[in-house]
Amino acid sequence: MNTQSEGVEGPQSIPALLHRNASEFADAPAYREKEYGIWQSWSWRETLEEVEALALGLVDLGAREGDFVAVIGRNRPRLYWAMIAAEMVGAVPVPLYQDAVAEEMAYVLNHCGARFVIAGDQEQVDKVIEIQEQLPEFEQMIYLDPRGLRKYDHARLHQYSHVQDVGRAKRDELTPEITARQARLTYDSTCVMLYTSGTTGKPKGVVLSNRNVIETSRSSSEFDDLRQTDSVLAYLPMAWVGDFIFSVGQAMWTGFCTNCPESAETMHTDLREIGPTYYFAPPRVFETQLTNVMIRMEDAGRFKKWLFDRCMAHARKVGPAILDGRRVNQWDRFKYNLGEILIYGPLKNTLGFSRIRVGYTAGEAIGPEIFDFYRSLGINLKQLYGQTEATVFITAQPDGEVRSDTVGVSCPGVELKIAENGEVFYRSPGVFVEYYKNPESTADTKDAEGWVATGDAGFIEEGSGHLRIIDRAKDVGQMADGSLFAPKYVENKLKFFPNILEAVVFGNGRDACTSFINIDLTAVGNWAERNNIGYASYQELARHPQVMDTIQAHVEEVNASVAEDDMLSGCQVHRFVVLHKELDADDGELTRTRKVRRRIIEEKYADIIAALYDGSKSVSTTTEVTYEDGRKGSISATLEVRDAAVQVVSRKMAAE
Repeated sequence: MNTQSEGVEGPQSIPALLHRNASEFADAPAYREKEYGIWQSWSWRETLEEVEALALGLVDLGAREGDFVAVIGRNRPRLYWAMIAAEMVGAVPVPLYQDAVAEEMAYVLNHCGARFVIAGDQEQVDKVIEIQEQLPEFEQMIYLDPRGLRKYDHARLHQYSHVQDVGRAKRDELTPEITARQARLTYDSTCVMLYTSGTTGKPKGVVLSNRNVIETSRSSSEFDDLRQTDSVLAYLPMAWVGDFIFSVGQAMWTGFCTNCPESAETMHTDLREIGPTYYFAPPRVFETQLTNVMIRMEDAGRFKKWLFDRCMAHARKVGPAILDGRRVNQWDRFKYNLGEILIYGPLKNTLGFSRIRVGYTAGEAIGPEIFDFYRSLGINLKQLYGQTEATVFITAQPDGEVRSDTVGVSCPGVELKIAENGEVFYRSPGVFVEYYKNPESTADTKDAEGWVATGDAGFIEEGSGHLRIIDRAKDVGQMADGSLFAPKYVENKLKFFPNILEAVVFGNGRDACTSFINIDLTAVGNWAERNNIGYASYQELARHPQVMDTIQAHVEEVNASVAEDDMLSGCQVHRFVVLHKELDADDGELTRTRKVRRRIIEEKYADIIAALYDGSKSVSTTTEVTYEDGRKGSISATLEVRDAAVQVVSRKMAAE
């Protein structure tokens, strides 16, 4: 079935790229998966055969061109193949977050009108069955893992391998239809539909074409010199645009190998075993890894800790310069090479970063100390700025121009401009087609000339051309005295501390800023263990006096840092509370990509916010929570409200 629709620039669809790879890289590894502790591998030729078998089976089940096929589950080769097979038959794949509760899935499945659902296991099948009465378009479900599903009603339920078997058996009969459908795929055909996180309302379906995905994959791969011999670990949610581009778009363009870990619990072990050359992680992952390193060093012997501290001090001094190819004297280079043998090399091996050529972080700001730590080890970690609507890439940091305080320069083919109100706009070949069934939002976001409003406020540095992001434009406001209010700027500084997992800052239109704090249970729990401090719950640990003192010291340190910024000095945190529970996506407080839903938090915790501003020293509250099995409950607590020292604004600012 050689149906590569070739255009001026080559293959014009993801299935066409798969055909090309099966021809050019036939026996090279395309996908790997660890199952039962053993790595299994599929070549590009084998991947094409697996995808075609599923596509033929989908046609036999009645899949039509233009249908929507939902894909739900953890990162597995067969679920990536399901998305490619869906496009192969002219349908549109719609990956969903596997940890979404049934009600969240109901909205997406109903909104897109999915006729088919391809689910990873019994848990995902059960969610769909629970809501199937709300889905008038839903017809068939295919499951990958048969465990626990033997006694289910299989009238509309089909095992993945059985669908493939039927496809193989009817290959001769159905091949002409598949061939014709692939021939009709063009650059402007829909490649995938991905739903936004929905921080301010219902998620929106972002329609991305083959042009969006392939052009972005091509330019970003060339930007970082990605190669067919590279490999990537696919562990981030399949519903997130970044995973789709890295694990499908760029993988199909370059022909590199996508590796799927056995589970979330084994991810770090699997990362060490694979040793990817191309790696992406949000700041929280890098922060967690660094926290674990520091926890282990606290428990290390005196000499080992002394050696670690000495080598890391030198690495911070010269490591980034060596990485960027700048001049470093021979003695410093010798000491660094010695540190590579004693500390840096073993540490990178432990983290699974020994082979990384290109690493990226994005989504939130990463702490400068954390960012510099990894680069000082010789890891080429960089920052990028992107959105679902941009098919990820808007700006990225070129090699040799990597800094912790910017998100880089515009990516190849991307144009940037800053509006009068400071909002960042862009246009590029990756700009999305539309929001599905939402022309009003499409028109609000993308104008007739193709410029897209990011919703973020920032500015472009003169000379360097680097973009700096301040905050979400809708969150930027004014304090009562007219000074600038940018909560995310302060929140990111607070989250730089390993003890702080999440922070939410309030203050728009008010006289002072206040904050909610979530402690990081891993980091603070380890501290408690080392100091023989017992605790029975997150709530008990969070309100321990020494924990409160530590958090207060962090808040005051941030205040001192914020006070140095003339523009944002009014955003110092005057009062704070350490919350009695972690903010949770299941409770609607965060999106599935861990973005804060401010409006919901302000409504849900209105009593605590009131206490922050009325001078109360404590506040008693009861909060509804959702347990892992979907049951609702509530927890009550009395929270201490603390005052934090703030820095006096400079005379210059006072005069202004």
